Amino acid sequence: MNQTIHRLAMIAAIIAFCVIVLGAWVRLSHAGLGCPDWPGCYGQLTWPEAVQEIETANQAFPERPFESNKAWREMVHRYLAGSLMLLIFTMSWISWRGPKPAHKFRLLLTALVLLIVFQALLGMWTVTLKLKPIIVMAHLLGGLTSFSLILWLMFSSRWQVADKPNIKIRRMRGPIITAVVILATQIALGGWTSANYAALACPDVPMCTGQWWPDTNFREGFVLWREIGVDYEGGLLDQSSRVAIHLTHRIGAIVTLFVMIMLALRLFKVHRLRTGGQLLMGLVLAQFTLGILNVALYLPITIAVSHNAGAALLLATLLSLLYKTTTRGY
Repeated sequence: MNQTIHRLAMIAAIIAFCVIVLGAWVRLSHAGLGCPDWPGCYGQLTWPEAVQEIETANQAFPERPFESNKAWREMVHRYLAGSLMLLIFTMSWISWRGPKPAHKFRLLLTALVLLIVFQALLGMWTVTLKLKPIIVMAHLLGGLTSFSLILWLMFSSRWQVADKPNIKIRRMRGPIITAVVILATQIALGGWTSANYAALACPDVPMCTGQWWPDTNFREGFVLWREIGVDYEGGLLDQSSRVAIHLTHRIGAIVTLFVMIMLALRLFKVHRLRTGGQLLMGLVLAQFTLGILNVALYLPITIAVSHNAGAALLLATLLSLLYKTTTRGY
């Protein structure tokens, strides 16, 4: 039965990664409000296609005229997320109703069920609260947290040796946990940057608007809760507030790069973790390069989406390394 859970968790991890990447594409292509209602799209299960359906949709939502290229992206994202939810429900049912070996996953899968339900609510609030930044960022973090728990389920449901790892490997657990926390903080900053449309607040690199430290407004830039009922599409903050957010994310990127490189160099010295260290080094260098290219090339959507995917892959790599320092082999 562990093998069944493991296979389903592998499928769920792939779907969760696709949901994260597709969600980034939806957000970056400004399709987050491609369907102004939830869970349907202009009152339909899919999206309007016939001329009469489009006319009816435009009459029902005059403030948000129908755009096919945005609506279908949003609905594909919703249906893919829905399939992930059903898969998690299935694994949870197996853990509660299946054979005894599956019972040890009850706690993890119950947490996943609760998280994925809350994630669905965040998806609804993203639409109904019109891209409120704190909700958009929370939705991103919720997706990555779900992805993380699914990965941990995938690791722990695979056959493993009961012995603990040796002392040299166990000593890497603390630095890896530190790296996970720093990466999570940087991802949150990236989500806040994207949600407030601050990715191009500094259109040049390494300086910002031709200055090393331009006018900034950190107090306004990091107000988490703002009024309800406002359409936040396109962002409402002034330039100095967006610059503050952008610069914070840049500084975070440098800190994250340094921490990841230092961790990778230490991992190179541990035989069982060397491959993971090499992967970590390659991913963090690629991620940093993509961040620079986002600014230098004015946020091309392919690179911007790849930047989001890179964050998820970095997180997956760190979690894999963390698991290997917790138990021996799998």
